[in-house]
Amino acid sequence: MGNQGYHVAVVGATGAVGQQMVKKLEERNFPVKKLTLLASSRSKGKELVFKGEKIIVEEAKPESFSGVDIALFSAGGAISKTLAGEAVKRGAVVIDNTSAFRMDPDVPLVVPEVNEEDLKDHKGIIANPNCSTIQLVVALQPIRKAFGLKRVIVSTYQAVSGAGAQAVREMVEQTKAVLAGERPQAEILPVRSAEKHYPIAFNAIPQIDVFQDNGFTFEEMKMINETRKIMHFPELKIAATCVRIPAERGHSESVYFEVESDRATEAEIRSVLAGSPGVLLQDDRAGQIYPMPYFASGKDEVFVGRIRRDLDVANGFHMWVVSDNLLKGAALNSIQIAESLIRNQWL
Repeated sequence: MGNQGYHVAVVGATGAVGQQMVKKLEERNFPVKKLTLLASSRSKGKELVFKGEKIIVEEAKPESFSGVDIALFSAGGAISKTLAGEAVKRGAVVIDNTSAFRMDPDVPLVVPEVNEEDLKDHKGIIANPNCSTIQLVVALQPIRKAFGLKRVIVSTYQAVSGAGAQAVREMVEQTKAVLAGERPQAEILPVRSAEKHYPIAFNAIPQIDVFQDNGFTFEEMKMINETRKIMHFPELKIAATCVRIPAERGHSESVYFEVESDRATEAEIRSVLAGSPGVLLQDDRAGQIYPMPYFASGKDEVFVGRIRRDLDVANGFHMWVVSDNLLKGAALNSIQIAESLIRNQWL
């Protein structure tokens, strides 16, 4: 089948990530023989364009997956739990972009630059990690390989698009309201289901997802647990604080890390990162060059800069990591997983 291409289905095709998946399949010239676009009943009948051809979005049902080789899911955990098994039953390999299967011990959780080998043991479902986790492990893995890794403390500055298109629209409306001297209306952030909502315009909200019994949020625990799983490093000391800021696209992370090697220097860390797949080093103090979400938007890479040695801890360092949460953080990583499956004949 290899040369003729594959029947690919995108579930959640009309959402922000789904649209990026369709775009990336075209941009990367993925071997698509047939593309099926699926979404909820309310998006049925909408049209998306792929390689100049209009494709009508259909309602996602179990029978939608007949003949599908690869199903890219990005329509929320409930849909994935309902339909991923149905797709596998009909012969498809599912690459799921929700948190539904990430911590399932039978499901590989994969960032190809870090743990591509885990794909070969898949049982039909592969999980795409959380956006903030993906960029973190892409930056940390080469450092770990070169110098060992003991501890990570990460604080995130996450874009509003991570909470969906409606949250972005609300940020824009709130910004207009504040500039007009009016009171901004908040109905979505920090968590749609929460009793309280706060404006994100001109603000920073130190809560992403719901609080857990240990005082960390679900987003923070996702980063902690997923990083350990992807890196095969269950004993890694890692903590996270996740914050939503009024950027539209692109998550930023301040990362403090301690290495095992006494020989690590700023220059060596820069050198290791500069030669690492998926990483683009932007670290020039004299020229004021460092990663920023405004410039990372629409780009595939994980950008790393502001690398410096800690002032008090001998083997401690700091870095600043930025990536487009809709691309490497979601759509692109999913498609790279599919490309890896094809390249290694693990489909």
